[in-house]
Amino acid sequence: MSVVPPFGNLITAMVTPFAEDGSLDPDGAAELARYLVDEQDNDALVISGTTGESPTTTAGEKVTLLRAVIEAVGDRAKVIAGVGSFDTRHTIETAHEAEAAGANGLLVVTPYYSKPPQEGLVQHFRTVADETALPIMVYDIPHRTGTPIATESMLRLAEHPRIVAVKDAKKDFEATSIVISRTDLAYYSGDDAVTLPMLAIGGVGVVGTSTHFTGRGMKRLIQAFAKADTAEALRLHQELLPVLTGVFAAQGVSMVKAGLELQGRGVGGLRLPQVPATDDQRETFAGLLRAAGLLD
Repeated sequence: MSVVPPFGNLITAMVTPFAEDGSLDPDGAAELARYLVDEQDNDALVISGTTGESPTTTAGEKVTLLRAVIEAVGDRAKVIAGVGSFDTRHTIETAHEAEAAGANGLLVVTPYYSKPPQEGLVQHFRTVADETALPIMVYDIPHRTGTPIATESMLRLAEHPRIVAVKDAKKDFEATSIVISRTDLAYYSGDDAVTLPMLAIGGVGVVGTSTHFTGRGMKRLIQAFAKADTAEALRLHQELLPVLTGVFAAQGVSMVKAGLELQGRGVGGLRLPQVPATDDQRETFAGLLRAAGLLD
């Protein structure tokens, strides 16, 4: 790896625990964060990302959640706050709140729904970066946002000193390869199942969902690749692949919360419009976890 990973190699986009009445569960968040760092080998956690059901949590809840996680693991892992929205001013406000709460970095997703032009995207990310002292990971996920970040736009963003990383869920390896070859941006796979291909073209790691369960295995995969043990990296990729893909049989957060409950680590329900995994989905995922040795 020619680029130093600013947030380590293994990052989990953490689900947000809720109490039985649907309220935020900060104690549950702290417990889950400790598990992900101490037992699943995560170098960093993303709080209030899509898997964290950020569209359904209030600004106050986001700050409470962030502080609980920082207090739990902030001396052992970096904590990245998801602050993106389709409104630049609102994104800046959320970034300021996260910075004041003690976040180590920010995840900023491409503005969605309004489908701004590329110049608007560049100005959005640059303006947010100008307004904070924290390092920023740009989140490029066009199948959700409706707009991919063009290669030329990403090259321009790389010129900003605080835009340091990309969570890449675009699956355009040609475009990604060009940006990696011409910038110092640290590329993290935004799709668990293509972590190994991302490493092969110069990526540094993954921001995962299945890593709630596969963290230790994914860390070994990344380390094996870094040591040029490509055979071991491929073996681990193939061993974990059913879980890496199976976690998306439904919305990722649904399957993660179902899997954690199966492991005896229940983190509560989901907030609408997300709904729990079906019984069939739970049963299938349980089988995948057992086959991978991740469930007794």
